[in-house]
Amino acid sequence: GAQFYGSRDYKGIRDTFRFKVITGIVISALTFLVLLGFGQNLIQLFLTSSDGSDSAATFAYGLSYLHIIVLEIIPFVIVQIYASTLRETGETVVPMAAGIAAVFINLVLNYILIFGKFGAPKLGVAGAAIATVISRVAECGIVAGWTHFHTQKNPFIIGVYRTLKVPAALTKKILAKGTPLMLNEVLWAGGMAMINQCFSVRGLSVVAALNITSTIANLFNVIFIAMGSCVAILVGQHLGANEFQEAKDTAAKVISFSVFVTVLTSTVLYLMSGFFPQLYNTSQAIRILAGKMICVNAIVMPLQAFLHASYFTIRSGGRTWITFMFDSGYTWCVAIPFAYCIVHFTSLEILPVYAMYCSLDIIKAFVGFILLKEGNLGKKYCRGLIKENASALS
Repeated sequence: GAQFYGSRDYKGIRDTFRFKVITGIVISALTFLVLLGFGQNLIQLFLTSSDGSDSAATFAYGLSYLHIIVLEIIPFVIVQIYASTLRETGETVVPMAAGIAAVFINLVLNYILIFGKFGAPKLGVAGAAIATVISRVAECGIVAGWTHFHTQKNPFIIGVYRTLKVPAALTKKILAKGTPLMLNEVLWAGGMAMINQCFSVRGLSVVAALNITSTIANLFNVIFIAMGSCVAILVGQHLGANEFQEAKDTAAKVISFSVFVTVLTSTVLYLMSGFFPQLYNTSQAIRILAGKMICVNAIVMPLQAFLHASYFTIRSGGRTWITFMFDSGYTWCVAIPFAYCIVHFTSLEILPVYAMYCSLDIIKAFVGFILLKEGNLGKKYCRGLIKENASALS
């Protein structure tokens, strides 16, 4: 999409959008089938017999949450279709504003529905799920509504639903390039679930601390995640316009800026690591563990920023199998075996285990740096990005 926009090919953008719609329908249907058909089994993976009665209660809460949260799938997919296309065409403010609005709505509704405020029923876990679904529907309405009401800024949307036909040549090209990316996202998400399952054998207290840690870390990860999307869009547009030198310069600058900003935000996260867990209604032991895990996340966050931006720089050049191996290959061949072995075959406490797992990203960062620095390989996977990419960063 970004390369089509770089060459001002609005028909190409429209066809790409239609392909996303078709893919979204298929993925939504498959997700419904998996969650509704195997949801109980998936929840059980994160529970251990040593948790006793707490395990049964947690299972009931998880099942209640799952039966509601599946309704989020359709608006979530629609948001991804519209927001990704808007970003590819240079419109980043609207998706960001919609995301911020969704977070605010979610926070307010969580408070009202979980605790039964302002006359609302006290719904607990179900209230959290309902709040999430409503916030996602609101985000969907904002992004899709703005796109259709501003056709002058978004000419690709005109007549986009007159047909869902996509040219065979484009479909073949997208599948050739997109299949590794889709497999990568599926395997990466599955890999993260497997890693969480490995940690979960240490007990529900570890699961609770990890949930707090991931929630807080994700709030601070927003900046470098946005920078990753930014480098993919900007580099893709330059490549689409055959502006290879500009693509190279842009990639180097955005990666450097992403790491710099993340150093600042991770410092704030580290300094406030003890504060955030206190906001949760849980035991003091879990709060302390979560605070220490947040510190670990803060330390490795600049490394994650470099990895994220490097991944999208490599991907923007079209060599998707390399990005597949760089991301999912690493997750399944290195991260998961390491997490499984260190959790099951050592008696180390969970904090050093978690710190060692996070430090593995050094290996991935080294590989990413080599891929960016290697001139000949860089030309292959970036269609014009050359070896000064990494030297501009060093």
